[in-house]
Amino acid sequence: MSSREDAILRTDRYFQSGQFVDDLAKLVEHPTESQKAGQLHHLHAYLDEAIAPILTAMDFNLEKLSNSQPNKGPFLIGSRIESTKLPTILMYGHGDVVRGQIDQWREGLSPFQAIVEGDRIYGRGTADNKGQHLINLMALRSVLHERGSLGFNIKVILEMGEETGSPGLHTLCTEQSDALSADALIASDGPRLQPETPTLFTGSRGGINFDLVVRLRDGAHHSGNFGGLLADPAIILAHALACITDQRGQLLIDAWRPTSLTPQVSDLLANLPIGGDDPKIDEEWGEANLSPAERAFGWNSFAILAMKSGVPEAPVNAISGEARATCQLRFVVGTDPLNILPSLRTHLDSNGFGMVDIDAESGALFQATRLSTEHPLLKFVANSLATTSGRRPHILPNLAGSLPNDCFADILELPTIWIPHSYAGCSQHAPDEHLLKSVSQDALRCMTGLFWDLGEMEAQTFKPIGE
Repeated sequence: MSSREDAILRTDRYFQSGQFVDDLAKLVEHPTESQKAGQLHHLHAYLDEAIAPILTAMDFNLEKLSNSQPNKGPFLIGSRIESTKLPTILMYGHGDVVRGQIDQWREGLSPFQAIVEGDRIYGRGTADNKGQHLINLMALRSVLHERGSLGFNIKVILEMGEETGSPGLHTLCTEQSDALSADALIASDGPRLQPETPTLFTGSRGGINFDLVVRLRDGAHHSGNFGGLLADPAIILAHALACITDQRGQLLIDAWRPTSLTPQVSDLLANLPIGGDDPKIDEEWGEANLSPAERAFGWNSFAILAMKSGVPEAPVNAISGEARATCQLRFVVGTDPLNILPSLRTHLDSNGFGMVDIDAESGALFQATRLSTEHPLLKFVANSLATTSGRRPHILPNLAGSLPNDCFADILELPTIWIPHSYAGCSQHAPDEHLLKSVSQDALRCMTGLFWDLGEMEAQTFKPIGE
């Protein structure tokens, strides 16, 4: 009779044979840059040519759906139902990637070719997110081949627009709620805190982007003739930005200070490793009475992503008529997303900056999500990963970044568990993106063990305590 150990050994043989790298290379070669116009055929091809054959071989029923938003990437929903009496797991991944930045990669590397150097597998999407959903699918396959069945039902949703804010995903989850109905989401994205130790998180910080703009007049005017006579929009904007935080980045808007950093969450974050040497975190930045882990995973952070007044590349002796800053707030559960911009408006007005406009038309809004740290499914998954890896996983209340997890947690009303398979130094969204072979093999083993264990779990594991 096959065992959990047999399934993991099957996964080890798959990886050691080099087949994982070969399979990943086939995914990477699809230039699925959703941020570039005219790429729709590549987004379709990834689902049709790269993913559909993998799922079909595991007896999934597939349906590819167009996006409700024009010229946006499609979706693929797959389902493998063994019995209506068994629990159902929903898996998620995204096959689109950010721009390849082909001219910025190190010599000898190319974004759409998987190249192995030592422990690193280079290529766009290796870490975000092709490598991660490939790991989960191959672990699922190992269990299926070894046991002959999973012992649970499985559904998969692949989207092709996550890097552009997941357009159409909310609508899809609403309209296809029956097709996507499940007992829990288990998915993978983001980095481990440390490469050698599995990480779990149950949601993500929300994020909202907006521009602050000071428009005083048309055109620019000579700084000698009008200096001291015309208000400078860049100076006004700089002072307006300075009233949002103090000099070390501590938030000065009361409504932006969350209420959800409870002692329970602080205990969860205590002693977690965070940061490294590249880059080295600034210990004296952010909320003074919080640990670095609390600042990243339990608190809100404000950032100025870009600023412009005049022509920075070719400055002239003139006072500009306009200044603009693109800003972002990352926020945790306990922050009212509908009050973020109204409270900013009130704060600017009360500090004498009524002339500063808030432009949020182009800003994406991701909602903050978080599962109770006492949920039995979280404990079940943590124990499974510990059994396989020999290490207790790092458990976070949420990812520091943002994901469309609200589609699953709020619309589909699922408990959500995320198990990242990358690491912080993977150059995600940058040239020379890569996935570590060592992390990939460990992740394949962990997910194989988890999928085996899910086939033997009790249904009550999916329910919150007391339900």
